[in-house]
Amino acid sequence: MVEPAPAAALEAMSDPHRRAIVELLAAAPSSVQALADRLPISRPAVSRHLRLLKGADLVHDEAVGAQRIYSLRAEGLDAARAYFTELWSEATARYRLVADNVAPKARP
Repeated sequence: MVEPAPAAALEAMSDPHRRAIVELLAAAPSSVQALADRLPISRPAVSRHLRLLKGADLVHDEAVGAQRIYSLRAEGLDAARAYFTELWSEATARYRLVADNVAPKARP
């Protein structure tokens, strides 16, 4: 299986409506209609946002009767989390290196 790309997840999360959908799905899996009922956007707009989130491996869907139920996909979220963890680790290491090299000299 191909690892989800953090860039796709971050791009998908750049929209406030998609972030709201992810937050709602973090609470519980939902249908498109249930999500649309809780958001200030239309059902077709929710469907478009879910399609983009699915393409970024952040959500997956499952047929339950006549509905599609969407839920978060841990692998996509883990890719974004790993990206930020690596970025923060590298930034911390660079900061430590600079701080060690610019420390005030002890006076004789």
